[in-house]
Amino acid sequence: MKPLGPIPPGYEAVDGVLAIDGVPVARLIDEAGGTPLFVYSANLIRARVAALRHAMPERLGLHYAVKANPFGPILHLLSQLVDGFDIASGGELGFVQEVGIDPAWVSFAGPGKRDSELEAAIAAGVTINLESENEAGRALAIAERLAVTPRLAVRVNPDFDLKGSGMKMGGGAKPFGLDAERVPALVRQVLAAGADWQGFHIFAGSQALDPAAIIAAQAQSLDLAARLASEIGARPPRCNLGGGFGIPYFPGEQALDLAPIGAALAERFAALPAELEGTAFCLELGRYLVGEAGVYLTRIVDRKLSHGEVFLVTDGGLHHQLAASGNFGTVVRRNYPVAIATRFDAPVEEEASIVGCLCTPLDRLADKAGFPRAEPGDVVAVFCAGAYGASASPAAFLGQGPAREILV
Repeated sequence: MKPLGPIPPGYEAVDGVLAIDGVPVARLIDEAGGTPLFVYSANLIRARVAALRHAMPERLGLHYAVKANPFGPILHLLSQLVDGFDIASGGELGFVQEVGIDPAWVSFAGPGKRDSELEAAIAAGVTINLESENEAGRALAIAERLAVTPRLAVRVNPDFDLKGSGMKMGGGAKPFGLDAERVPALVRQVLAAGADWQGFHIFAGSQALDPAAIIAAQAQSLDLAARLASEIGARPPRCNLGGGFGIPYFPGEQALDLAPIGAALAERFAALPAELEGTAFCLELGRYLVGEAGVYLTRIVDRKLSHGEVFLVTDGGLHHQLAASGNFGTVVRRNYPVAIATRFDAPVEEEASIVGCLCTPLDRLADKAGFPRAEPGDVVAVFCAGAYGASASPAAFLGQGPAREILV
């Protein structure tokens, strides 16, 4: 049998059935109108934010990266819990505006912003994280035409990355941000144009589980911000230190220890150079805030044997949970945390693969793992589904359509 990833803390069985915030999944499915269904726990999101606040220095702000999960009720909940929002498209700007989030709380990153997106964001008062000299010129021209003072920060492509990260956003040639040595000239141009310079955005990588690697990247980011400020001759009002905090998806992975990260940042903040004395710092986190608070529920519609192997066929699949399926074919496929929700505390009885309803062999939610014996009508739970699930999967593939979503 192949091992499954670790089920996050905070979930329990009620009368043998998985419960989310104390409510059995069968009741949640009935209330939502059926499966497939994403369920997000407000209590788990609140607890995660509270844990971060406790571990990190008070000076450190907390921003939510909307790309992780733009579900409206989650955005509304987080508007009461965090200090800012980071978007990556004009569409995400629309999402935050729909729930009444103040655009002054919002920053906009991304290497391919259209003029129409820049115009909408500048007109609303959003901070633009400039990714190139060309984008800066377009933003300044749009602001002049609109007769407004734009809020502009510079996204820096650092000459280091976040070691062990799932995706490296810095170090070497990257489509993201401006190479560090070119940043001072661009900031001077922004200042000379009369723009409201908002500081730096430095993002070295994502999905890291090693505190030492995160501590090192944050230290390098602070050193870089100080060096750039010295070269520019102006103090940055703000500095986004990026994110990178990961969650355990796969067998053998351990939850990130926040304590040493917070302690290291507090020590650095206590001894900042003069160039950064008045700078406001923030973390930009997405999956770490919401990933473990989400569960994808899909109902088994068929049980079949093929050459002695058991396949449990569900009404969901990779069109909603692409990452859990292996992102259209990873070289080494590892299992997410998956369980039979309607037999949540039952012992393992057999080896089975859980597959979706799509006509492709890539549609596999769990591969040859150990489960209680399950039958048609039972419900499968895929955990760590709160980030990069519903909005990051090909819901239109084969005409299947999106899953339902609820916040409890």
